[in-house]
Amino acid sequence: MTVFSTNAMTDRTDESPATFATRWLPPSTAVISAHGEIDAVNAGDFTDYALRHTAKAKGVAIDLTDVQFFGTAGFSALTAIQSHCSAADIDWVLVPSKAVNRLLRICDPDSALHTCYSVAAALSTLNGKTPLLQLVTKSR
Repeated sequence: MTVFSTNAMTDRTDESPATFATRWLPPSTAVISAHGEIDAVNAGDFTDYALRHTAKAKGVAIDLTDVQFFGTAGFSALTAIQSHCSAADIDWVLVPSKAVNRLLRICDPDSALHTCYSVAAALSTLNGKTPLLQLVTKSR
């Protein structure tokens, strides 16, 4: 499989506890990753970065598996990404970390945001294939 990459990694600054990266997979799928912490300091940067990189995509996987802290401002970022993708008819899937899942249990109890357990499962979903295994979190 050929992988096209752009904006491999933005520099982490003292003000931002996270870095963002985008990988492009043919024909026009973007895998947007965040590493570190997403909070009120950088949630707007994350939103802007993701929206910039979805402009030419037909499918988007938001990979947050390397996010150790995810504040409520991060949830607002995800809803902005969801709204943008919905308006632009772009399929998207979220791959959360444990920290992101904790917040989703509170802010998205009805699972309105489409999540997958891995980037590979997200890419299968975006390609119209059902992943062989889907982990389901137990509700309390």
